[in-house]
Amino acid sequence: MGTFSIWHWLIVLVVVVLVFGTKKLSNLGSDLGKAVKGFKEGIKTEEDTTTTAKLETDAVKGETIEGEVKEESKT
Repeated sequence: MGTFSIWHWLIVLVVVVLVFGTKKLSNLGSDLGKAVKGFKEGIKTEEDTTTTAKLETDAVKGETIEGEVKEESKT
């Protein structure tokens, strides 16, 4: 009783499809994908901002900054 077999999951899947319909489920999947993509972009932007602020602080102190030059990718 502790674990579910493949038949239990198939029955649950059929019930979910019958209740919500395939169109609503596909919309839910695309919305979830957009949300994850937006979250990743937000994290990436935050990291870039933090790195830029650190570099600017080091430049004000007159310290030597070492690093790599990265090309921006156009999406």
